[in-house]
Amino acid sequence: MPDGPLPPSSGFVVPLIGGAPRPGLCTDCGVSRMGDGKACGKACQFIAPDYPAREVQTHGRSARPGQGEEAFFGVTRRMLRARMTRPLDGAQWTGITTALAARLLETGAVTAVLATAPDPKDRWKPLPVIVTDPAELRRVRGMRMGFGPTLALLEPAAAAGHRRIAVVGIPCQIHALRAIETELGFERIYAIGTPCSDNTTTENFHHFLAQIDPRPDRISYLEFRADYRVELRYDDGRPARTVPFLKLPLSKLPADFFPMTCKTCVDYTNRLADITVGYMGGDGDQWIIARNDRGEEVLALLADQLTLSPLTDKGKRAAPVRGFLANTERAAGGLPLRAMPDWARPIVAFLQPRLGPRGLEFARARVEMKAIETVLHLRRSFPARIKNMVPDHVWRLVAPYGLIPKQGERPEE
Repeated sequence: MPDGPLPPSSGFVVPLIGGAPRPGLCTDCGVSRMGDGKACGKACQFIAPDYPAREVQTHGRSARPGQGEEAFFGVTRRMLRARMTRPLDGAQWTGITTALAARLLETGAVTAVLATAPDPKDRWKPLPVIVTDPAELRRVRGMRMGFGPTLALLEPAAAAGHRRIAVVGIPCQIHALRAIETELGFERIYAIGTPCSDNTTTENFHHFLAQIDPRPDRISYLEFRADYRVELRYDDGRPARTVPFLKLPLSKLPADFFPMTCKTCVDYTNRLADITVGYMGGDGDQWIIARNDRGEEVLALLADQLTLSPLTDKGKRAAPVRGFLANTERAAGGLPLRAMPDWARPIVAFLQPRLGPRGLEFARARVEMKAIETVLHLRRSFPARIKNMVPDHVWRLVAPYGLIPKQGERPEE
């Protein structure tokens, strides 16, 4: 989507948002900008998350570590590998998230969708919007990089008379939503979640783009794919290209490129969403987790528009996760990341998508990596917080890699 003014539309509202994010660990989900900024104390994932209680509230039960994939991905009714039979033009993948939100509006299940559009001055900057016309959801397609206070839209949505809404959000937003939703007065809220692990400021993201392309201002699409490559598309006529992960300049990025909130996130798969839609376990398609009755209800709206294929589960994650552990220990200790020799990069880039973890094993690897990152960075930067911020499901994920709670790192101690 080119930069430029957003045409006016009664079905696409950009409310003015005041307030400010709170100091410290904050992803600016929007709660601090609402009338009662004190709600952060109970809503924030980075203070004292209680996933078992929130899962019972949201799904009717908590995750069962010994049941299927729930130790990794949270409460699961059904997992699918899917794509839109007719992909939506301009979608990040094939448009499943957009189509789900549109169907909720078309069927009258909701009267408004809270989402993020590209800022008219910067296509990569998130702009929180309230969408009431399903046709206008085309304007929120694609990826944003940066913090967007989407939950600050809850108050203007309620003031406009909406009682049934959908919220499209990342994990820290959905966690906060679940903590305050019973006080908001809505009749029904559908939470469509997308996975998230590593965000950064929009300004930092522009710096990253400049490292990987000579004309970063013309990049119109960027996606980290499950085949260990980043796909780039352009709006200046150049053909799309892919860059292997190993050739990205990650070791050259400043230490604070990824904020500490993203380095200490305990929820990659959006465990409290009604339905999670992402790429991580899709092996080239999209990966869907329906978690409860509402998630199944939303998914049923697209039943005749999806092409399904079997979930894949290939490769072994242990070695890559242990390598990540070693590098993260260096980073958390203030040491530079080890850069792979240039001669080895083409070889490993060739082997990774063929022999590395794929499908569900790729998803498990990423979840374990995020759990490891959380523990190591909290120990380094916020040791007093670890006992309240790290849930049991994270400790279970890191245990096979030798990370166990130390004295004082559990709430009961």
